[in-house]
Amino acid sequence: MNILQQPLKLAITGALALGLGGPAFAQNPCAAKNPCAAKNPCAAKNPCAAGSKFDSKMVTRPKGTKLATGDRAEMLKLGETLWSDTKLSSNNLSCSTCHRGGAAFQNTFAKPYPHYVAMAKDKGGFKQINLDEMVQFCLAAPMASKTLAWDSKELAALTMYTAQVQKSFKPVAAAKGNPCAAKNPCAAKNPCAAKNPCAAK
Repeated sequence: MNILQQPLKLAITGALALGLGGPAFAQNPCAAKNPCAAKNPCAAKNPCAAGSKFDSKMVTRPKGTKLATGDRAEMLKLGETLWSDTKLSSNNLSCSTCHRGGAAFQNTFAKPYPHYVAMAKDKGGFKQINLDEMVQFCLAAPMASKTLAWDSKELAALTMYTAQVQKSFKPVAAAKGNPCAAKNPCAAKNPCAAKNPCAAK
């Protein structure tokens, strides 16, 4: 082949590739980005899980402590507001972040306080814990924040509202309400992972 013929052959080869190979690749259903390839939002570390262990004295109710009192309706309203207030944390979490719809509660949540709570035992060594202490625990651990003053209206309101949430708690509903509890729909084998049937041999 002489020098003048070589460019012509390259041009013909390119045209055939576009004319014959192009449609095959365009129709390839696996060519697009796999919709399941994105990182599973539930695979990351559970934002509602406690962090490293810490000094249990931080959330242990001091002897002689009496929670603040007030009009029940007003306290519950304040508690409901605080339940969704991310300003109580240092990581943009709130109580409702983990517990929306009754999610992330263990079955023991239905039992009267004080009682055993797995997270409090694992991270703080508590054999059982009071409700106001558990509120403080969640502020200090998952929410990575400072605890509330033991005689504050905010702690009393949040504790009262949590007790109200406890009354309507149903373990079965809680399990279904957890968006990360269901099997990841993208966990199945990627149908596009096999060798591309449209690829040139």
